[in-house]
Amino acid sequence: MSSRFEITSFGAVGDGQTDNTIAIRSAIESCAASCGGTVYVPAGTYATGPIELVSGMTLYLETGAVLRFSNRFELYPPTFTRWSGYECYGYHPLLYGRNLERISIKGEGVIDGQGQAWWDAYGQLKQKESSTPKSPYREQLMQLNESLYSSIDSTFAEWETQLLRPPLLQLMDCKGVTLEGVTLQNSPFWNTHLVYCDEVKVSRVTFRNPSDTPNGDGLDVDSCTNVSISDCQFDVGDDCLCLKSGINEDGRRVGRPTENVVVTNCIMRRGHGGIVLGSEMSGDIRRIVVSNCIFLGTDRGFRVKTNRARGGVIEDVMISHIYMEDVLCPIAVNSFYRYGVSSTDPLMTTPEPIPVTECTPVVRRLTISDITVRNARAAAAFVYGLPEQPIEDVTIRNVTIEMTSDVEELGGEPDMVKEKLVMAGDGMLFKHVRSLELYHVRIETRQGPAVRLDNVEGAVVDGLSMRVKHPNTDVLVSNESSVEGRV
Repeated sequence: MSSRFEITSFGAVGDGQTDNTIAIRSAIESCAASCGGTVYVPAGTYATGPIELVSGMTLYLETGAVLRFSNRFELYPPTFTRWSGYECYGYHPLLYGRNLERISIKGEGVIDGQGQAWWDAYGQLKQKESSTPKSPYREQLMQLNESLYSSIDSTFAEWETQLLRPPLLQLMDCKGVTLEGVTLQNSPFWNTHLVYCDEVKVSRVTFRNPSDTPNGDGLDVDSCTNVSISDCQFDVGDDCLCLKSGINEDGRRVGRPTENVVVTNCIMRRGHGGIVLGSEMSGDIRRIVVSNCIFLGTDRGFRVKTNRARGGVIEDVMISHIYMEDVLCPIAVNSFYRYGVSSTDPLMTTPEPIPVTECTPVVRRLTISDITVRNARAAAAFVYGLPEQPIEDVTIRNVTIEMTSDVEELGGEPDMVKEKLVMAGDGMLFKHVRSLELYHVRIETRQGPAVRLDNVEGAVVDGLSMRVKHPNTDVLVSNESSVEGRV
């Protein structure tokens, strides 16, 4: 039977005011000295500074327990991290572990990052409302990351990296990770960030951030292998569940993929995307299976985003048995993702083919099946490759997508491509795709054909039906008139 170290036995007080950093640290140190055990957090609200976990440890929060992290920036010294795909130094994650084995966070309690102060500071820097250091570490971070700043887009160094906000929970280079039952909320940056981890199980976890949280992703699985995610709830301010593997040259240098990931029985609310691959995918993402999930009010449902600077491969992805409602675009696969791309680099935006290099991303072997969508607002699907590197081997079968009939609810861009492309109430668009198969697909559009093909090499369409939802029209159209474009 493992040893139990209750934090109140080390002086912790759950009054929401007492600083319990030393007490919690003492409990963890005793756990480490015993070669593992359970650090137990009873009911109460425990204010604390940063917490570092140890191997063999279970952090258990009972029902009614809250770990509430301080928003004093000076408590979080520069720490090696991966931040938005770059290896660099950033503010110390609030709850952190590195090079650990057999690490668990369990229970029915809450881990609260109190992110508002970080969000406000970020907003001020972004709007250039403040140039004063937000903590004594600002200058140190600038020095530690000098070589990085000089190698990437100047806008990154100008304001974003002046405040490298930490995730609420970050585990790096850990093996045997279990997250179960807890609620993680109000993160300064991404909510939960798993980096270079292996053998990961995430179940019954709630990821929660306000809808306007800047970069408030729910769970980011970053260059991790053998990952199981089930029965989780997401209600966040950015992507709900995001799979990543590093960005551009730095991601290719590290070269660690995210692979062998299973996601099932999850509910996603509001976020920018339900299940998102990228845009930091330069170390490859492969062998991903997602099933039996519900997306409610997310901007995109299943989303892949990359661009000409990334390189890397996304392949062997299976998405099935998904219900979506009130989403902007149910299926968005975009190799021309414009966010973070320098507007002064013509190679990033030219519509003409350019030479294929190590920077050219590859997206292939995507299977999407048994999807039901109600009340979508922009395109029914948006699959947009590169002219020099089409998206390859896309299969969509047994899919029903109904666009909204409410004009006021119509959206605009299905995804962020090089040009602003508005497709409010449209059907599916496939552009720069090689080998496309559509089987038993039913689309209710508000305007236009069910499917548009543009530079598609090899398309098979079988059992496509369409209903146009004009105000005074409700007519089922034949297969032939439901497809437009050139192959």
